[in-house]
Amino acid sequence: MKQSLLTVISNNALTSNVYELKLSGIEGMNIRPGQFVNVKTDGNYLRRPISVCDAEGDILTLVYRVAGAGTAEMSTWHAGKKADVLTELGNGYDLSAAGEHPVLIGGGVGIPPLYYLAKELKKQGKTVSAVLGFNTASERFYEEAFREVCDDVSVTTADGSYGIRGFVTDALPEHPTCSYACGPMPMMKALYRTLACEGQFSLEERMGCGFGACMGCSIQTKSGNKRVCKDGPVFRKEDLLWED
Repeated sequence: MKQSLLTVISNNALTSNVYELKLSGIEGMNIRPGQFVNVKTDGNYLRRPISVCDAEGDILTLVYRVAGAGTAEMSTWHAGKKADVLTELGNGYDLSAAGEHPVLIGGGVGIPPLYYLAKELKKQGKTVSAVLGFNTASERFYEEAFREVCDDVSVTTADGSYGIRGFVTDALPEHPTCSYACGPMPMMKALYRTLACEGQFSLEERMGCGFGACMGCSIQTKSGNKRVCKDGPVFRKEDLLWED
């Protein structure tokens, strides 16, 4: 974990309530796909945990949804602002388990951390498929960014207003070697029941400290109690105590 003052480069709306925030100042840091950062916002005691969307050179990219006072305040930040950020938090995805044909599955704001993962997997020469799920066409973001990186991209909308009508489980490729997923809990549990291959799931959980001290984000796994912020947020699908 590192505490840094990063500089806002841009902070642009991607949809009506989803923003892309770019920050400079991470050169020399070891930020891995699947990790998150904790962002301090004005007037709020607890920091806001945000998944890392991309980390390249000196630039950190975060994509976040405005869901409360903290993220609403973040949406007003302009270029030049100094942001107090804790970086290199959590355990990310294990790329060594990908095999030759991994599939990346994201829903809503669970999609951003998979973008960095897709870039790193392509650097290793993998054939990468991505399935991106949204409720409706107006909520789509980052589709073109994924198409520039991945070998195959499918988009689903629950209302059928764009792409495949249905859910991410309706667009899974045949016989992936490994699955990487992040999204809302109903989606994750549906994938848990559907996917036959090994997988790594990034879990969303309310966090207090973000680095394992408060134990507020603990969950039960097959290997005992684990803290989502410290032991996760990425867990092996096979370790989760969910009903088949």
